[in-house]
Amino acid sequence: MGFYNFTTDVAIDLGTANTLIYVRGRGIVLNQPSIVAINRNTRKPIAIGHEALLMHERTHRDIETIRPLRAGVIADFEVAEQLIRGLIKRIQHGWFSSIRQMVVCIPSGITAVEKRAVRDSAEHAGAKKVHLIAEPMAAAIGIGLDVDEPVGNMIVDIGGGTTEIAVIALSGIVIDESIRDGGDEIDSVILEYFKKYHNLHIGHRTAERIKREIGSAVVLDPEMEISIRGRDLVSGIPKINTITSDQVRNALGEVVDRITSAVIRCLERTPPELGADILERGIMLTGGGALLKGIDEVIRSRVEIPVYVADGPLTAVVRGTGKVLEDVSAYSNVLY
Repeated sequence: MGFYNFTTDVAIDLGTANTLIYVRGRGIVLNQPSIVAINRNTRKPIAIGHEALLMHERTHRDIETIRPLRAGVIADFEVAEQLIRGLIKRIQHGWFSSIRQMVVCIPSGITAVEKRAVRDSAEHAGAKKVHLIAEPMAAAIGIGLDVDEPVGNMIVDIGGGTTEIAVIALSGIVIDESIRDGGDEIDSVILEYFKKYHNLHIGHRTAERIKREIGSAVVLDPEMEISIRGRDLVSGIPKINTITSDQVRNALGEVVDRITSAVIRCLERTPPELGADILERGIMLTGGGALLKGIDEVIRSRVEIPVYVADGPLTAVVRGTGKVLEDVSAYSNVLY
């Protein structure tokens, strides 16, 4: 396929854990971990995305792996720009040469300075015009809710770095709550739990595998177990351990509780009429954290309101951002 010189529009879900890219007219074209491996001496990127993740926790002194986003915001401006630029370069060949406009997701609770950092990174990566959209709004659009209606919808987007909770009506966010508890924090508490109670040091990638395969918020029937490799903190020697789902559930209890408490705080601040709408329509869960077994049941039991895991929760935000990109003028009132 030849190289054609024309412009296109791109939507990006720039996440703490993963970055997804949607190209106008083509849909979701890329889903890669938000990580860059750089040469410590030259500060130049060696690998981006999946290739960089394979190097994570396995590097020597000349290579460093960096995740440029923390808690949903850019923590390393230079590396974030390298990440965006590198991922866009992967999808450019043969499709387009420049980006006319870009829609980028941002957490609902970020500051004006943090918004500026996202906008600048997108512009430096080649976008001529940049629009920003709040993640819960993008998620709501992505799962097919009509955000223009004078009706309350509640979205709980459990991402890698943050959990974004919002009540949406009339194309605006009426109430929002953002907490720095998401998939990354779940990985960290698993890692700490096994270090503290089992004298076992495991890596972040192993913690993520434990979460994905046997992590749960409720009692499972039957309970599950997996074998993992770690380092014994007493002997210092690598060993294999069997981990059970009830051990993991104990580790996750506090994080699940904080997410549930944030949902309750948001509901307590919601105007009565919108609260009545939510009671009728239920709460929608999106983001990778929505896939944690039984998290919908835990929230439902605490708030006594129907809770549903959206179809395709991992891609809800980028699908919504893509819908906005396909018709920017129709969604202008939800953009920054």
